[in-house]
Amino acid sequence: MAIGLGIVGSGYMGTTYSETISRYVRGARLVAVTGGRRSADLGRDFSVDTASSPEELFARADIQAVILATPDHSRRELTMAAAAAGKHVLAEKPMAPTVADCDAMIAACQAAGVHLAVVKTERYRKLALRTKKLIDDGAIGPVRMVRTVSSLPITVARELLESRPWISHPTGGGLFLGMATHNTDFLRWITGGNATKVFAEVHTYCDLPIPAMSVMAQIVFDNGSMGQLWVSSELPSPGVPSSEVRFQIVGRDGTLDLENFEFLDQGKGEHWERISTPEQLDDISAHRSPIRLFPHVGVVQDFVDSILEQRPPAVTGLDGRAAVEICEACLISARTGQAVDLPLTSPVIG
Repeated sequence: MAIGLGIVGSGYMGTTYSETISRYVRGARLVAVTGGRRSADLGRDFSVDTASSPEELFARADIQAVILATPDHSRRELTMAAAAAGKHVLAEKPMAPTVADCDAMIAACQAAGVHLAVVKTERYRKLALRTKKLIDDGAIGPVRMVRTVSSLPITVARELLESRPWISHPTGGGLFLGMATHNTDFLRWITGGNATKVFAEVHTYCDLPIPAMSVMAQIVFDNGSMGQLWVSSELPSPGVPSSEVRFQIVGRDGTLDLENFEFLDQGKGEHWERISTPEQLDDISAHRSPIRLFPHVGVVQDFVDSILEQRPPAVTGLDGRAAVEICEACLISARTGQAVDLPLTSPVIG
């Protein structure tokens, strides 16, 4: 049986998932796309149908699951509609702008008996997989401290806002959630713990109409690990080297340092050793390169396999919620000047 997939969203990520499904994913086929001014072109490019609306796509009997490659502020409504139509859902990150939105999505999918998975490509990059195996094999002992940095020069943020104006949508998560939910999910995955306390400072120093452009936070996990998060999209050029998705992981017996696009180093004893260097794209515009698509293939393949094997996806709605929850706690902490205890509750769950 091949799972019929539909995609909502025809931008950069809509193209990414169309290519991923059409060329690499086993056990699935792309049936139709919808949403956005480029949907007709996307349908022609991949020789699939173009639905006039998400509702039309959700109503198709030949589609069993959908991928939401849309701005985050639309995901709650789309997920609830897809679930009501009996479709499994893979939501891009961040899962949604708020914990309350996440809870509504989880509840809708549970009530409908469909899967809810969330895109977390950082877990599927080759360096990340190598890092996780080293930790699971005991290479650095139990994880005690993790520091993560994701930063962009302000010039890049201005370009992103121009090409993706929805980033400044008043009910969306902005650049902060778009960047930081990668980091917060990775922290949970690497430490094997759930966050219990967050203290943060949040600012926007530049003139862009986007809140929380710079965030620094301390995070405590229930297994005793400590985390430090720094996310900023307003650095002066040229920015900070090796800081697009950087993690430094300190264990009892050694340290790992990785930038998911550049290197994985291990420090043990008196020396540092370069463990791995990823393949590099010749051109950042090579968006259909198998090198770039590798983690996306991993995400979609697991989603499809979870449906076929009737098991939970590797990254569930609860995982997506937990990543958003840490980010929301940062904003609450900065607003109140107090450390925030987790888990947060929302009107949906009490």
